[in-house]
Amino acid sequence: MNKKQLVAKISSTLNLSKADAERTFDSITNIILDALKDDDSVKIAGFGTYKVAKRKARQGRNPRTGETIQISASQKVKFLPAKALKDMFNK
Repeated sequence: MNKKQLVAKISSTLNLSKADAERTFDSITNIILDALKDDDSVKIAGFGTYKVAKRKARQGRNPRTGETIQISASQKVKFLPAKALKDMFNK
């Protein structure tokens, strides 16, 4: 399901215009992104948790040449599914 399909589903479920549904969807995603930028986690009961995971700088190896390279520190967004979501798929 892509954004357009999701907005259409929100629109029909909540009896909103597609424009209102899209603004609602965009607002929610912007709120989640702003929280993640501030290093907050976002917990949605029954669904899961979004949080920022930090990776330390480390040494790696180029698989072609075997040369050692330095991999810089980075951040990524992690999603941890809630127990209810896991149970739904692992009956």
